[in-house]
Amino acid sequence: MDGFHTRFSAWTPFSNKPLNRELFQERVALVSHWFDLWTNKQRQEFLFRILLQCTKSQLRFIQDLFSQRITIATVDFSTVLPRFISLYIFSFLNPKDLCAAAQVSWPWKFLTEQDCLWRPKCIKLGWFLPYTPTGNEYGAWKHHYIACVASLDWLTPREAAAVYGTLNEPKRGEEELQEREREKCLRKMLWEKIVLHKKELFKARPPWVSGTCCSRFLRSKCQPRLSQTVRDRVRLHGALEEQLVLASLDSLPKRVIGSNWTTMSNSSSSIVIENMVVNSVKVDVISVVYEHCGITLESLLALVANALDGQKAQSIGILSDGDNRQINLLQGSKIGIENLLQPEVRDFWEKLGSYVATEDEGGHVDLFVPLAASEEGIDVLSQMSQLTGTLFTAPSGIATGSYQHILSDWLGQQEEKAPPSIYFIESKLQTWLSFTDFLEDTLKSVRRQLRPLFKELQKNISGRMIGEFMFDTMSMVNILNHQEIVQALVDGLMELSEENSERNNLQDTKSSLRKDDLHFELLVKLERKLQMDSADTRTRVARELLQSERKYVQMLEIVRDVYVTPLKAALSSNRAILSAANIQIIFSDILQILDLNRQFLDNLRERLQQWGPAQCLGEIFTKFGSQLNTYTNFFNNYSVVLKTIQKCREMTPAFRAFLKRHDKTVITKMLSLQELLLYPSQRFEEYINLLYALRLHTPAEHVDRGDLTIAINRMKQYKGYIDQVKQNISGKDQMSDLQRIIKGCPILSEVNRYLIRVQDVAQLHCSDEEIIFSLRLYEHVHDLSLFLFSDVLLLSRRSISYIPFERTAKTTHQFIASVALHRLLVEDIPDSKYIKNAFILQDPKHEWTCATETEEEKFLWLSTLQNAIKSSLKK
Repeated sequence: MDGFHTRFSAWTPFSNKPLNRELFQERVALVSHWFDLWTNKQRQEFLFRILLQCTKSQLRFIQDLFSQRITIATVDFSTVLPRFISLYIFSFLNPKDLCAAAQVSWPWKFLTEQDCLWRPKCIKLGWFLPYTPTGNEYGAWKHHYIACVASLDWLTPREAAAVYGTLNEPKRGEEELQEREREKCLRKMLWEKIVLHKKELFKARPPWVSGTCCSRFLRSKCQPRLSQTVRDRVRLHGALEEQLVLASLDSLPKRVIGSNWTTMSNSSSSIVIENMVVNSVKVDVISVVYEHCGITLESLLALVANALDGQKAQSIGILSDGDNRQINLLQGSKIGIENLLQPEVRDFWEKLGSYVATEDEGGHVDLFVPLAASEEGIDVLSQMSQLTGTLFTAPSGIATGSYQHILSDWLGQQEEKAPPSIYFIESKLQTWLSFTDFLEDTLKSVRRQLRPLFKELQKNISGRMIGEFMFDTMSMVNILNHQEIVQALVDGLMELSEENSERNNLQDTKSSLRKDDLHFELLVKLERKLQMDSADTRTRVARELLQSERKYVQMLEIVRDVYVTPLKAALSSNRAILSAANIQIIFSDILQILDLNRQFLDNLRERLQQWGPAQCLGEIFTKFGSQLNTYTNFFNNYSVVLKTIQKCREMTPAFRAFLKRHDKTVITKMLSLQELLLYPSQRFEEYINLLYALRLHTPAEHVDRGDLTIAINRMKQYKGYIDQVKQNISGKDQMSDLQRIIKGCPILSEVNRYLIRVQDVAQLHCSDEEIIFSLRLYEHVHDLSLFLFSDVLLLSRRSISYIPFERTAKTTHQFIASVALHRLLVEDIPDSKYIKNAFILQDPKHEWTCATETEEEKFLWLSTLQNAIKSSLKK
């Protein structure tokens, strides 16, 4: 026994391996025998204890043994497929299923929380992550999606209608009853006609034909041939049903006042975005769109007659271009007081008036041109009414621009509804009007930017015309001998072109009248007539002032009722959409403006209730002008308000959903919150126009004339302040744009810094600088852009790259240097045989030799640069 060592057991030999192996086999056989005799529960308990005592390597051995003996029926695809394929499979799941899949296993959780799966789902709903996730951040887009969904205001349609209202206004009892009767009549008529034709068809229908017509999928080669009469009836049955539907629709009661009368609308193709105008026309209105050019008055009458088809119209509306004196109905056919009685024009209006019901029967023609804003336009309307015996109406808007005069008061309006509501759907018309205002502002900025280009083009064309004239009429010797005469001709032609351009830009006011004007006598006559009827015109201008102020206050009340009140209610009900601080930043100034203008409106209303020739409005405007500090606060904080709205929109999903529900609805006149906040800046131009019109029709000896002059000057001064604020904001935007397009550029935004001029030049390099200027040879090295600011000159390297299949070229800038103006030295290089239009820019460390394309560009650049350097040295 001394030769045996034991381990774990006193009777298990350790050193004698053969005996140890034999004893181990015996004990394994004994345990197997016992295992066979045990019950299932005992076996499970035994296996459980054995597996608990196994190490990881032993458990892995058991797993491999099972995998070899037992065929695997299912396997986790995420463990065997490449990761991009697994992510592509998971991308077809919706967010709810992705969250459920994340609970299956750790590999699935890791895959289903990847940003590439959740980012498209957030962006599709407009939920942008307000920051850039770091490299080690995991599941940022999933957490953002869950946070946005948790903050949504889930309401049933009934609850949403109770809380936020509905866009569909409830109909009155009579209208709803008429609509139900119309639908009932239509259904009954269709049913009777269809039943009648089915009975007629059944008489000639053979038994093998199913229904009203045989299906093309059930035709058989052995099918008996139908007779020609039956086939014709079967073939035409679908067309008969369609004709029945159309006929029944025509037989429904129309929106008419008399028998067989319709309402009609004409619109010219010269109108901005005429497709939007046509789409906004109501269902019961016949729309006729005609070409503004290439058509005559007779052709236009033919179009109207074909559209009416022998019926008389209850009213006709003409939406065309024009002003307060004439209608630009066709190209080259402006109808005004001077040509209204011409045979062709007179015949057109007489025939057009015959297509409309008489004035006693309520017929009228509505011209969507502000003719009622001037005495000459009112004379045009009255003469048309006398010629045709039909009432002509037109808007009387003075202050409003673009096509907004459509919504002003209409002269001669008899019905309760305004003409725009007769022809057009209000929401779509408001959208078109706001879009035309946007286009008008865009065109102003485009004209301002293209004016220098057109001026240069005009100069080049003038030079070419003179050159061709000189070469056609004179020889080369005479041209060289008369260079002074040629230069004088060029200068004279340029002066004439500038004089013509200035004359075209002059306003049609009394100060701009000249003796040589062709319409001088007519304008003098018109002015005398205006002085005679000044009292009535002054009253009309005062009423328009009151009406426009009422509409302006209504627009400000929309901001309060639609946006401010719900946001404050949500804040007090512990379901805050915006914080109290953000609400204060965005809406505090506009609410103060609302209070100020409501008081101003009350003063105007009170004064007009007692209106007479001796009443004054200038003192009310003077008092109002002394309280404009409220507007000053609004304009100073305007950029902060817009940035706050944008930031809250990006950071707060609840506010984003709130704006989506309320922006551009019928209640907000199809405008967004940012567009509504533009109204205070636009109102002062309307004040100035109305005050000018009021002073024009106020006698010189009237007490109110002096106060009106003071009010006009104050409003013009404040309008200049608003323009300055706009210019500062545009300058900041310009700085940010330059910061973005110039690569490697330092920070440009500094106090009192503004851009003066940008000049493109060529950078030159001289190989030998020791010789004199007249003999130096230069090499074109780079293209540069010089940005001259009020205190610094910035130099950038300009490169142009062309995009395939596009005309436009892409210009990029690389920052080179910036030099303070008080340290900049400028040296002129005289023109020589080898170089022209060159100059040198120097700072204490660097030097740049530059050249412009033309001599004029060099002169303008150097003069502007010298003035800027002198201004910076004075500071």
